[in-house]
Amino acid sequence: MRRQLASATERFPIAGSFTISRGSKTEALVVTCRITEGGHTGSGECVPYPRYGESVDSVLSEIEAARPTIEAGIGRAELGRTMRAGAARNALDCALWDLEAKRAGTPAWRQICADEPQPLVTAYTISLGEPEAMAAQTALHAHRALLKVKVGTADDASRIRAVRAAAPDAPIILDANEGWTEETLARHLAICAEAGIALVEQPLPAGRDDALRHVERTVLVCADESVHLGADLAALTDRYDAINIKLDKAGGLTEALSMRDEARRLGLKVMVGCMVGSSLAMAPAVLLAQGADFVDLDGPLLLAQDREPALRYEGSLVFPPKASLWG
Repeated sequence: MRRQLASATERFPIAGSFTISRGSKTEALVVTCRITEGGHTGSGECVPYPRYGESVDSVLSEIEAARPTIEAGIGRAELGRTMRAGAARNALDCALWDLEAKRAGTPAWRQICADEPQPLVTAYTISLGEPEAMAAQTALHAHRALLKVKVGTADDASRIRAVRAAAPDAPIILDANEGWTEETLARHLAICAEAGIALVEQPLPAGRDDALRHVERTVLVCADESVHLGADLAALTDRYDAINIKLDKAGGLTEALSMRDEARRLGLKVMVGCMVGSSLAMAPAVLLAQGADFVDLDGPLLLAQDREPALRYEGSLVFPPKASLWG
């Protein structure tokens, strides 16, 4: 039976709003792909990201352009050679992984993980705001095993100190989303060290991060916007201590697995992160994140309503997906 490809746009309201240094949003707008063959259907979800020049329309256009080769039976390796990395390829790649698992009747984790996957501690994100508001939000989640705090303003000292005071014992990741400058970098890193911050993500804009070569990195610094593919990694080792792998940046689980292995070979720590999406987008990332140094897969926790079936979350733990969701 010939393959059939279907794609759709779905909206998931965010509980409240989600704010980073580049702006706020109140819903997760995702694109879902479903590939059906031989009575089995594989599913994948992506989140178009304007920072990388993507929109829902552009991603749907890329998926539609790939339809002839997908329906002709293209595999994941060829998909990686014929489509650019990004959200569209991610949805298709993950749908192919899911389809392969369902056709074989074998869980996807058996191809991906050395051992049966286990629950993981995931970060929980605190949105950017005024220091008092961030402290109040942090206090509500101070019991969690890992917090990720959005910063990225000209003066984040008060924010860093406020969230640390609100959660004196919690491990904290800071994500500046390219919001710091060469002039503020050293001071902010010093304050991070003072506050016992575990990791700082992407303090400087991608392509303008040379200052990280020369500043004393008293806190682990992680590349996010500066890294998309495995080919990017070797050039980053003099500026970064870790990388954030996201399926939407890498263009799917296939490339992301190669990135993870290459990062480990180069001595870089691995963080597995996400855009704000539903459980379908997180499911393959949970398998990728087995053994990662940091995990940030809290997208569904930020939603007012997730899809069904959903991933299982208990406190700070996210559990591996069941086959009814993905894989």
